[in-house]
Amino acid sequence: MSCSQIRSHTLFDGALWEVEGKWVVQGAVDVNIGANPSAEGGEDDEGVYDQAVKVVDIMDTFRLQEQPAFDKKQYVTYIKRYIKLLTPKLEDEKQESFKKNIEAATKFLLPKLGDLQLFVGESMHDNASLVFAYYKDGAREPIFLYFGHGLKEIKC
Repeated sequence: MSCSQIRSHTLFDGALWEVEGKWVVQGAVDVNIGANPSAEGGEDDEGVYDQAVKVVDIMDTFRLQEQPAFDKKQYVTYIKRYIKLLTPKLEDEKQESFKKNIEAATKFLLPKLGDLQLFVGESMHDNASLVFAYYKDGAREPIFLYFGHGLKEIKC
């Protein structure tokens, strides 16, 4: 997945990033073994196929690991700890924006907890930020929510 393929926009002045996931087929490879099936009395479609699997591009690319769901009390405990750990790592001018907008982002996520899947990165580090995923009404593709101030920018 390249940077140009990522579709996103921010909420709450960058406190949350909403990123569109996409279901993709992975591993679907038709291997032509060079045989002539009609001359050998075989079926027309005797190529060798490996196992094709449907995956969500973001989950696969960033090797996200699903976590058990939170109830409201667990979520509030997590977010308080996350704010406490992240705030000192931000530049002074970003701290104020973070504190102001993380409250609105938290209130946005709280009523959605029952509909959210939770993920962490492959390291599953205890201090890592959570990634939330959900499906908008009737959507077939998942939407991922990231805490924007906890992301590191990578130039593409």
